[in-house]
Amino acid sequence: MAQNSGPDARSATAQELNKLGRVRVRWGFIAMMAILLVIAGRLVMVQGFDTSKMAEAAENQRTVEQTLPAVRGKIIDSKGKVLAESIIRYNITVSQVNFNEFPDYDHLVLDPKTGEAIVDPATGKWKIVNYTTDEGIEQLAEVLGLPFEEIKKAVTGDRVHNYVAMDVSPLIEKKIGDLRIPGIYSEAVTKRVYPMGAVGGPIVGFLDGEGKALAGIEQTMNDKLTGTDGTRTYQAGKNGIIIPTAPVRTVPAVDGESVKLTIDQDIQFYAQQAAQQQKEQYNAQWVSITVTEVKTGKMIAIADSDSYDPNNVGASDPSNIGSRTVSSAVEPGSTSKIMTASALVEEGLATPMSEFLVPPTLTIDGQNFSDSFTHGTEKRTLSGIITDSMNTGTVMAGSRLSLQQRYDYMRKFGVGEKTGIPLPGESPGILADWKNWDGRQQYTVLFGQGVAQTPLQTTMVFQTIANNGVRLKPAIIDSFTHADGTVETLPQAPGVKVISPKTAQDARDMLEGVVTMTDYKVVGIPGYRTGGKTGTAEAPADNGVGFDGYTTSFYGMAPMDDPRYVVGITVQRPQGNVYGITQGYTFNQVMGQVLRSNDVPPSTTPPVKLPKFYK
Repeated sequence: MAQNSGPDARSATAQELNKLGRVRVRWGFIAMMAILLVIAGRLVMVQGFDTSKMAEAAENQRTVEQTLPAVRGKIIDSKGKVLAESIIRYNITVSQVNFNEFPDYDHLVLDPKTGEAIVDPATGKWKIVNYTTDEGIEQLAEVLGLPFEEIKKAVTGDRVHNYVAMDVSPLIEKKIGDLRIPGIYSEAVTKRVYPMGAVGGPIVGFLDGEGKALAGIEQTMNDKLTGTDGTRTYQAGKNGIIIPTAPVRTVPAVDGESVKLTIDQDIQFYAQQAAQQQKEQYNAQWVSITVTEVKTGKMIAIADSDSYDPNNVGASDPSNIGSRTVSSAVEPGSTSKIMTASALVEEGLATPMSEFLVPPTLTIDGQNFSDSFTHGTEKRTLSGIITDSMNTGTVMAGSRLSLQQRYDYMRKFGVGEKTGIPLPGESPGILADWKNWDGRQQYTVLFGQGVAQTPLQTTMVFQTIANNGVRLKPAIIDSFTHADGTVETLPQAPGVKVISPKTAQDARDMLEGVVTMTDYKVVGIPGYRTGGKTGTAEAPADNGVGFDGYTTSFYGMAPMDDPRYVVGITVQRPQGNVYGITQGYTFNQVMGQVLRSNDVPPSTTPPVKLPKFYK
């Protein structure tokens, strides 16, 4: 049958298409309404029920968190004189983008005397004024004391951060803040300064340009000196100005602790001057001078020649950065003979009056020994051997000690181990195990060769003898002062008994004989009994092969009737006739200054004069 393709058929088709279109429109309308309902619902949720989140988001966009730097603790001497402190300074910065809005910004009129905003009596409101950009630049330039063109160049452009001025004082920073110039900010920084300059430089240490502690007490006590930064959180408008009605949340900084040293700045200065004079007089490589309080182990001075200024470290030779007193181990020479004598007395193998027939030269186990002066065979007491610093006699007497005893007593006196003083780079010195000593070293250790000590270690040997045989740990820190002002005083570390009080007294009597029984009178101090020991040893070459000079020294104590202080002097590689070099005069000057400045009473008993010879 044929299809119907007439007018009726076309009409039916059109009706069906219209019906389909209406259905599509209806569903499209429904879908559109659904979408609108979802959007409307979301708007209701956001505007009606989620305003806190919107406010929080807006607040976060305006929130500025500023670091409040903690002030690093001070380092002060035993009398409270400041050796190191931090001061607050500011770097002035600009957002050039925000500064461009300067002409459109209303500025408060400030009282030039008080810096406070002026209120217009007619309106009761703050006086407002509009400045041109150049007027704002002039204000900045005037406060900073810098040329107009320099400031203009710094604030002009499209950078969001640029420096205008560095290292500005708090007073200047406040004046700039009072100007309320849009786009001008300040960064608080701390600057470390050292008011005493080179006095105690290697002891105090320094910080690098980024504030990292690199030397001295600054380094070892960094955890104590460093505080905890705080924060200030506030709301700022697009021009960077604090919104006055918005809350400001502040977490205060906790400043670092201050460190009080045992060092006396005045004595330290005096000793440094003396060390430098010795270095220049003998054209030496370096000189160390120590001053120690006998009964506490407190270091009153640790003086190194060529001390550097922590304010200008770059101007110094890098080799002078550390303290050679604690880092350089040298052969102590004849100062060690008092350890040998003390060990003999303590073990009951000799007394100061024990008799030895000492030849001009001594050969023992194929090893030859001689003295620095010519003499025949002499009837010497042990005290006389120490008084005139005889290598031959020391080896004769010291041979009564076993190798183990020789080693053990040196260890008891602190040789071969660090003292534990809180300064970086301390050397333990060199003391080989007695089982590894060769045929000569087993004897040379008796008079301070074949062994190496720092000047600080040798100082503590003499402190032990002065302190009735008790060796103390050298102290350089007296106390800490916390941020809240409370003071934490460090207790004295327990001592180590090395020899008996009777042996220590015998050793002191022998040391006094160096002054009373020789022509070495220069170490004598009017009114005070003194005693001590000279030392001379060869200095190893820097390349480790052979020797290329000498180390000379003198370590002594006073007053001998009640020792209060030990002064030690070490001179490395002095030039000239080594036997013509003496530290006696320098000891006299430094010890005299120490005794007088600390009001130590003069001696009230006569000096000891043990005979050097027996009949």
